[in-house]
Amino acid sequence: MAREHRYDLSVEWTGNRGAGTESYRAYGREYVISAEGRPPIPGSSDPAFRGDPERWNPEQLLVAAVSACHKLWYLHLASEAGISVLAYRDEAIGKMIEDAKAGDRITEVILRPHVTIRATDDADLALRVHHDVPARCAIANSVKCAIRHEPVIVRAGV
Repeated sequence: MAREHRYDLSVEWTGNRGAGTESYRAYGREYVISAEGRPPIPGSSDPAFRGDPERWNPEQLLVAAVSACHKLWYLHLASEAGISVLAYRDEAIGKMIEDAKAGDRITEVILRPHVTIRATDDADLALRVHHDVPARCAIANSVKCAIRHEPVIVRAGV
């Protein structure tokens, strides 16, 4: 039986510079994401679209969500497989296409996790576990873009 979960949050635009959206250049793209009991996330559009480069943009947040979901499921499945993950760092990349006719879209997310496992663990098994993650990850199952995995597995001390 399927269970449903809710994720309530607020996204508040904070970029009114006095004239609202009177013209394309009159307003800021800043916003704040908030949810009860959590620190706010300052956001904006990508700097290519007049955004603040010091704030998170939606494209980065989407790539981060794909990466974080993959990591969490990987750690879970690795644990079940008897693999002891000692460190995990992903250098993820998202690619976006601007297309006036078809609409802008993220076309691909490349996950490049660098995983350190216990020296006595099976590196081939640790690598295979990555292939089981996409079927479990809610974010990967919810986006249209391709998600590629380029994991590197190293054994501690080897």
